[in-house]
Amino acid sequence: MAGLTTFVIFGASGDLSRRKLIPALFHLYRKGRLPENFALLGVARHPIAEEAYRDSMREAVAEFSKPPEPAAWAGFRERLHYMAADPTQTEGLRSVEARLRELEAEAGDPTQRLYYFAIPPEIYQPILECLAQAGMTREDRGWRRVVIEKPFGRDLASARALNQAVHHVLREDQVYRIDHYLGKETVQNVLVFRFANSIFEPLWNRNYIDHVQITVAESVGVAHRGAFYDSVGVLRDVFQNHLLQLLVLVGMEPPSSFDPEMVRNERAKVLSAVRGMSEAEVGENTVRGQYQGFGGEPGVKPGSQTATYGALRLFIDNWRWQAVPFYLRSGKHMAEKTTEILIQFKSVPHQLFPLTPGREIRPNALFLCIQPDEGMHLRFEMKVPDTEVDLRSVDMDFHYADDFGPGALPDAYERLLLDALEGDASLYTRADAIELAWQIVDPIVRSWETGSPRLEMYAPGSWGPPAAETLLRREGREWALGCGGET
Repeated sequence: MAGLTTFVIFGASGDLSRRKLIPALFHLYRKGRLPENFALLGVARHPIAEEAYRDSMREAVAEFSKPPEPAAWAGFRERLHYMAADPTQTEGLRSVEARLRELEAEAGDPTQRLYYFAIPPEIYQPILECLAQAGMTREDRGWRRVVIEKPFGRDLASARALNQAVHHVLREDQVYRIDHYLGKETVQNVLVFRFANSIFEPLWNRNYIDHVQITVAESVGVAHRGAFYDSVGVLRDVFQNHLLQLLVLVGMEPPSSFDPEMVRNERAKVLSAVRGMSEAEVGENTVRGQYQGFGGEPGVKPGSQTATYGALRLFIDNWRWQAVPFYLRSGKHMAEKTTEILIQFKSVPHQLFPLTPGREIRPNALFLCIQPDEGMHLRFEMKVPDTEVDLRSVDMDFHYADDFGPGALPDAYERLLLDALEGDASLYTRADAIELAWQIVDPIVRSWETGSPRLEMYAPGSWGPPAAETLLRREGREWALGCGGET
């Protein structure tokens, strides 16, 4: 007997399941990448007939991906199951265990299970405890793994407490803390770009790089998430996870191999080297802003001081990056949606050419475009034809859609779910890295909550408050975009 691998979704009727998990699993199935003997069990509190659940998931795939091919869906549908249970109660999970054993009975051993927490963070701990009490974490018949969605805590203390609760029930190698940004092909390609091309890595250090900018901008406001966002703010929502993960990929040393733990070791080393800030330094090195009209959004408290925009200047205190500033910014209601990384190289040491007055040689710049214009742009100087020595900046471009065709990039969840099923934790965050990230962000959160620096308003559709420009201009630098947008 070949045994059975079962994907169990807690919160199976929710938005994450409909938008991401079920479409990703279906696409993995139709590509032949799931285990041959595979089943999916959705668990939620609401009673739904199994056939009705299957129909609703087909509608979800059609809505959030594309209409599934009838033959492929027919095979996937038969593997899709549903039951109503309260996963925060031991008895509820015992009923789930009984259903799983029914599904596994015909397949024999090993029985392998991946539990996915598509649930609110406040019930992570109760479900973990109930999983253990119901005997669902024992590995006497096969592996048991748990995928936990972000946010993983709301500060260092709560993250440590949650890690302790996790480790009371599970070994670290059973835990997969997910950040979907690490599943994006364009994010993974940062490492390939650095370590598979010998022309770039020798330049990837303080000797040649002036500074690094990382931008995660959204063109929309908080919409229907006003109450949630008002309680979280931009630091907890984006900086502690997405932006620091991008910083880590830019800053990490090459691992000795692509072994998951080797990769995660190097990522943790970068976070441990990020320079902490005192309250006075937070005022000097950060900007916080709020878009005009945020206070009137549904669910937002009157007079809210929650930041919807943030900009930070960070330093990595190690040999490679000493004194190289990393500028991170993110905001809601920005001029456009873009996620990109700028590697700004140093200027040439001597201006050799007789340029026209006021003209300078622009330093080389490399833009890594994460989304939506996925690709890379390398800016360098060239002589304008039929001039004495007039120079102009030109771009060498690469676009995924041009080289691999439109639609070539899979959704991030496809890669991440497949890795979890295969036991590859390279793109998942380890306990120590979670805590290190909170150590960086916590002092900034505390300072912002006491009013330092002051909250600045900015117009929707702009690039943030004026203080964000000042943060760079006082050192002779400018924010720059090279993936389709302009500052």
